[in-house]
Amino acid sequence: MSGGVGVRGGLTRRALLANTSVMVLHREVTMRAVRCLLALAVSLAALPALAEDCVVDRAALLALSPDQFDQDLAGGWRPMAEKPACQLAAADLIAAYRAQPKAAGNTTLIWHEAQVRAEAGQDAQAVALMRQTYKPAPDAGGWNPYVDASIALIEKNKPELLSARAALAAVPVPPEANVKDGFFSFTLPSGETMKVAWPPNLDVVDAFVRCFGKPYRDAYGMACRTPGG
Repeated sequence: MSGGVGVRGGLTRRALLANTSVMVLHREVTMRAVRCLLALAVSLAALPALAEDCVVDRAALLALSPDQFDQDLAGGWRPMAEKPACQLAAADLIAAYRAQPKAAGNTTLIWHEAQVRAEAGQDAQAVALMRQTYKPAPDAGGWNPYVDASIALIEKNKPELLSARAALAAVPVPPEANVKDGFFSFTLPSGETMKVAWPPNLDVVDAFVRCFGKPYRDAYGMACRTPGG
């Protein structure tokens, strides 16, 4: 009988040990699952804006006039592009707008799509678009050196950037231009008078030189347009 008791006692102890092991294992699995869920929650919280933040009334935007779509700072493609997580969606929106007959030959839209793609890190696509905006001679406003400088920044070609900067700085003032004290004045359709430093975009190219090696997004930013930025 004592042997029988021993066997039953051994089985009981083994059962208790087995149950204890299962409970410990269950707790470990549960804790691992909790830790994974917490890590996932933290990761999701750190992600950029979700796709729904990039949702727009695409049909309404594509129906806008070119000026409304491109020049309205509070409308068109610009509000979407201001969100880093939505920049590629904004670039694709510009591309879709450009595919419409009313945008044919609009190099300003091509340039803006290029800039948005450059800010989003799509360097090759940005450069290919930028090359489509070169102007035929005479390039009175120095646009082509500005394009050269932008491409040189993206391609990290310092000699080409400096060469483009020199070419832009040497652009002569057109006889018909209203330039005084280094600023070119012109009147908008609204009647508002605007003043832009001559040559146009030289301050931007100087920022490229100042912040050479940084991504386009940073080099184009206002911080790099300040000496020491």
